[in-house]
Amino acid sequence: MKALRYGAEAALFFFFMALFKLLGLDRASAFGGWIGRAIGPRLRSDQTARNNLAAAFPEKSAAERDAIRMAMWDNLGRVIGEYPHLGKFTINGADPRLTVDFPADIAPGTNGVGRMYLSGHFGNWEMLPIAARQLGHDGAAVVRPPNNPLVARYLEQLRGRVGPKTQIAKHAAARRMFATLKAGRELYMLVDQKNDEGVGVPFFGRNAMTTPAPAALALKLGAKIAFVSNRRLDGARFQVTVHPGPDFLPSGDEKADIQALTALITARIEEMVRENPSQWLWIHRRWPAAR
Repeated sequence: MKALRYGAEAALFFFFMALFKLLGLDRASAFGGWIGRAIGPRLRSDQTARNNLAAAFPEKSAAERDAIRMAMWDNLGRVIGEYPHLGKFTINGADPRLTVDFPADIAPGTNGVGRMYLSGHFGNWEMLPIAARQLGHDGAAVVRPPNNPLVARYLEQLRGRVGPKTQIAKHAAARRMFATLKAGRELYMLVDQKNDEGVGVPFFGRNAMTTPAPAALALKLGAKIAFVSNRRLDGARFQVTVHPGPDFLPSGDEKADIQALTALITARIEEMVRENPSQWLWIHRRWPAAR
């Protein structure tokens, strides 16, 4: 039954990938946005988005939160429509669709240890590793493969063509992440999802289970952290901006330091969400109460 379900899911997925490819990038992005706005509010996950927005922005009116939610569905639909065209997102060329702000004082690595670039599900979150490869950086993307192995294989091959060839699956990431940084290579990570085995830190005023991996690696190896925001500008064009990492002085208490640094990282992710809430993925079950 699982094989049949995976086959049916993959058939539908590949049908839409073929359709989006035929449409071309701009029309695929726009059509995907229309599908997102039309279908997203009918899905169960829409209630999760409603709950999350109400808890995160109690000061906003219902109409304001609904506008954020609908813009989120539009953005998510566009992201899906853009997958067959990821190779067209370039920094240079006749029609550059990526603008990258990479401060000169944030070097690729430091003291022979790689740097971690941390972001979340903003805009089209595939842009960070794509931009890094085009800038000539040597790194690995930490990813969560879809449950469907057929879809997972397609995305792995696609990401390998346009972004870092090395992809590290989150469920078995610790040793490979450590080795990557130790070798002086970079890590590109999305750190905004719930991690049941993580540590609880504040996120929009509620305790959220969060991955401690970046904090642990930073403290263990001395690896530096940079934050990355990704903003959809107009249609299928994006601004990727690298920001300095947190200022943190370890106390020597490893457990307390991991907790404190994870809290600082999560606070910065929250700031980026607040800057442009309509481009963050509110359908995550980020908090225990979001069902």
